[in-house]
Amino acid sequence: MPANPYLLTFERIGSPAVGYITTTQYAEQLPFKIRRVFWTHGTPPEVVRGHHANKATEEVLIALTGTVHVKADTGNQVQEFELSDSQSGLYIPAKCWTELRFSGDAVALCLTSTDYSEEDYIRDYAYFKKLATHAAL
Repeated sequence: MPANPYLLTFERIGSPAVGYITTTQYAEQLPFKIRRVFWTHGTPPEVVRGHHANKATEEVLIALTGTVHVKADTGNQVQEFELSDSQSGLYIPAKCWTELRFSGDAVALCLTSTDYSEEDYIRDYAYFKKLATHAAL
C-alpha cells in the first residue's frame, strides 16, 4: 500500500521581538535522509507546476514565503493542501502525482531523498494511474 501525503511541523525557536529560526535539526522529524535541496521561485500564479510523480524519490515541500497549493494524487486518493507557513512542510511520498500552484511571491523549498534523475520521473498521468491501479491489486 503506498504512503499518503501528510503535513509535518518543524521546531521554531525565537520570538516576535528578535525573529525566528525554524529547523529540521532533529532529523527524526523527517521520514528520510535528505539527499538534495532545491527551491522554486518566480513562478507566475497562472502556471501549474509538477504534473509528475517520482518512482523512488520522497519529498518534503515547504512554502518559505507566499502560498503553495498542492494537489496530491496517490492513485487511490486525491488530497489538497495549502502551504503558507514556513514552520510546516508537506511530505510527498514516492508514487504520488502532484500539481502545484504558487502565489506570485511564493518561494518553495524542497527536500528530497534522492539526487535528481530523469529516469525517476513519471510524467504521463494515464501511465501513472495504470501503475497505481496495478499496485493496489
